[in-house]
Amino acid sequence: MSTTTDSPKGLLLKADPIASAFRDEVRSAISQSGRPCKLVGILSTSAAPSKFYAEFTQKQCLDLGVEFVLKKTGSALDSTLSDGEGVEEAIIEANEDDSVDGIMVYYPIFGVQQDHYLQQIVSPFKDVEGLHVKFHYNLYHNIRYLKPQSLLSPSIHKQEVPKIVEDQPPAGFVKSILPCTPLAIVKCLEHIGVYNKILPYGDKAYGKTVTVINRSEVVGRPLAALLANDGARVFSVDIDSIQEYTKRPRVTGDTAQSQRYHPRHVVHPSTLTLQECLSQSDVVVSAVPSANYKVKTEWLKDGCVCLNVAADKNFDKDVRDKASSASLYMPTIGKVTIMMLLRNLYVAVHVCYSNTLTSVFFH
Repeated sequence: MSTTTDSPKGLLLKADPIASAFRDEVRSAISQSGRPCKLVGILSTSAAPSKFYAEFTQKQCLDLGVEFVLKKTGSALDSTLSDGEGVEEAIIEANEDDSVDGIMVYYPIFGVQQDHYLQQIVSPFKDVEGLHVKFHYNLYHNIRYLKPQSLLSPSIHKQEVPKIVEDQPPAGFVKSILPCTPLAIVKCLEHIGVYNKILPYGDKAYGKTVTVINRSEVVGRPLAALLANDGARVFSVDIDSIQEYTKRPRVTGDTAQSQRYHPRHVVHPSTLTLQECLSQSDVVVSAVPSANYKVKTEWLKDGCVCLNVAADKNFDKDVRDKASSASLYMPTIGKVTIMMLLRNLYVAVHVCYSNTLTSVFFH
């Protein structure tokens, strides 16, 4: 009689339970804000993923009591118009509308460079996607809190930086907005225990090795920076290079280092191959926008955690067969991303300016 048993599969985790936890937090915060919140979504393309994302955002806003206005321009409004036509004017109009608390634009529209221009037009006071250069600067420099007045300054680096003690802003500061998808990935990793709750705030991912496939400015690079700033060793993989993100000083020979880590991550070129990166990674995040791209299952470390962020599945169907029963696979995180968007909205609502911009009030 055979005693062979099927090896246990890794856990398939959907985004729903994680999103639900944040939905309750967002609902409570918005209900306490003292007034209805208004979010404007600007759709300027007929692309199916953007349209689906807009419809899903609208549904979630309705459920949470947030007023959502979908402004259509370009081909989303009229098939005879080109993608992006009128989008800049729609952003400016929403910037100048005092009733609007947050603005989101459904990218991609034109391409990386021109889309980046549009991202800088959105007022940082209403940028719930965290794509403005001021927020990106803070993310890469591990500046977690800001004084709202600093958003009025044309300078991105002259600002007061408080000491990081815990995940609560000091008096007079608010959290700096983070891009929704990278933040959602971090929250998923916190939920499943990749982050160590016992370790100090700002270093809870210490001891973890992560591979992030795709170094886009919207997802891959900011995610690698966030994880490294939280203590992880991160391999950032792009089509033509692999980089290592870490805030741990490199010690060579007998060189002594008095500091345990740098204030923010440092980027080094890596000589490792993708296979070598995957073989030692506790977590693999893939965000490649291609239906043909697949992470090879046989290259994965046993027991690793795999997150698919792309619209297409970047992992093979047997990804859970490779790892032990302690492993986990998340095929999508979209629902958590929406919750991070609305979480950013109520952070923006906490900052209220008078018409003359002479006083700042904190809820």
